[in-house]
Amino acid sequence: MTSATTPAAVGLGTAARKKASRRKQAPTDGGSTKLHRLERRWALLFVAAPVLGYLLFVLYPTGYALFASFTRWNGLGPMQFIGLDNYVALLSDERFHLALFNTFFYMIGIPIGLALSLALALAMNRRLIGRSAFRTIYYIPVISSLAAIAILWQWAYNGDFGLVNQFLSFFGIEGPNWLADATWAKPAIILMAVWKGLGYSMLLYLAAIQSVPRSLYEAASLDGAGAWQRFRAITLPMVQPVTFFLVVTNIIAGAMIFTEIQIMTPTGGPEYSTASAVFHIWQQAFKYQQMGYATAMAIVLGVMILIITLIQFSLNKRSSFVID
Repeated sequence: MTSATTPAAVGLGTAARKKASRRKQAPTDGGSTKLHRLERRWALLFVAAPVLGYLLFVLYPTGYALFASFTRWNGLGPMQFIGLDNYVALLSDERFHLALFNTFFYMIGIPIGLALSLALALAMNRRLIGRSAFRTIYYIPVISSLAAIAILWQWAYNGDFGLVNQFLSFFGIEGPNWLADATWAKPAIILMAVWKGLGYSMLLYLAAIQSVPRSLYEAASLDGAGAWQRFRAITLPMVQPVTFFLVVTNIIAGAMIFTEIQIMTPTGGPEYSTASAVFHIWQQAFKYQQMGYATAMAIVLGVMILIITLIQFSLNKRSSFVID
């Protein structure tokens, strides 16, 4: 015996099925559920933190500094807008030109440091007794206080009782008073900077060398390639990304060298021979209270670093390669 189904019951069943279907589709209708709205709020909260940090600590100070570079300002009183006068004054500021020259002269240490770091990385990649200890010893200067290291080297460079001159005396060489000699002051600071950064570059090169596929070296050996040929054709190209990273970061860090100069040669060295661009900017800003003029110099230095960095990226893009 079959039960009769009324039209009202059929309509009610159809409405229930449609309602259930809408319930199933609700979570996928564009994220309008409570869970999706909560996820969106948390996502915006996490994104807002770096955005606000960039606006407050990068974009706003940069814009404020750019405006200040067009003013005469002592850092405390009101700003007096003077247009391009600060930038025009830079063209005839011989001390600023000398400081820029010194800054780029210090960058001679970059290729020296990279070459020594790569040589050390190759040595530390071999099976040597006490290899881990040597790696640690080379890395200690990297994590040491820069101020403490500058004081240490200032003592070592002393012309009367410094360790450097005492070492040279064993070979019958009379060393100069390094930091008081305009000829030797910059090379002395370069030597100290290379020594301090050696362990960091070595560690990155060592990681890059250890990531090179062994099959490449094995194939080259089967083809009769010697140690120098394997180094030139395999190792150097494979560590190129690390070299590019170190060149860019070292140029930026070299352009901002200050602590070593301030501690080892607080007056800028004999004949202003060790003063860097940042050291000169600091003197103009905090010693002579010419904050607007110092800001203009900082803007010029920043633009120069940006241009050099863009050139480096362009050159690296042209020389990049892919291994299939």
